[in-house]
Amino acid sequence: MPAQHLVPVVPLSEDACAPYGRMLGVPFQPGGAAPGFSNPSTDFWRAHVFSPGQDGQTEVLWVNYRGRGPVNMLEVHYLTEQAIVPLTGAIVHVVANSQADGSPDLASVRAFRILPGQGICMDPGCWHATRVAGGEATCLMLTRRSTTLDLIAHMRDHAPATESALRPVAAFALDL
Repeated sequence: MPAQHLVPVVPLSEDACAPYGRMLGVPFQPGGAAPGFSNPSTDFWRAHVFSPGQDGQTEVLWVNYRGRGPVNMLEVHYLTEQAIVPLTGAIVHVVANSQADGSPDLASVRAFRILPGQGICMDPGCWHATRVAGGEATCLMLTRRSTTLDLIAHMRDHAPATESALRPVAAFALDL
């Protein structure tokens, strides 16, 4: 993908998200297949059964995103799904599938505008990056405890990563 390539940012939808994972924040559907409950005071329903992978422990993180520039690095997690739900502002979340050799398939790159109250749960092997159009957005992230520790050790201490990878890519801009 050339450095001048501009990736359009589209609203998150169930169909557009399907090749990379699933959309979170789909409205309650009374009588639908997902277990749920509704009364005048509250609604709750299953959005997704999260999979941290074999023997994984699920972890909730708070993440502050501030990146605004072109995307020149993608991240992947091999063992776990990862969910991101913006809380304080919209994010632009870039996703790409993996090729047969595990590298990012840049032909599959999509960028989704995700508003507070929506979210994305990426499949293992989904390459990704996050940007903001404003100053900062705080998000809730659901991931695997060992993946977080592995990524921290890699980024902070330069230890070899085993559950994740960061891969430089030819820079591309987002059509915000």
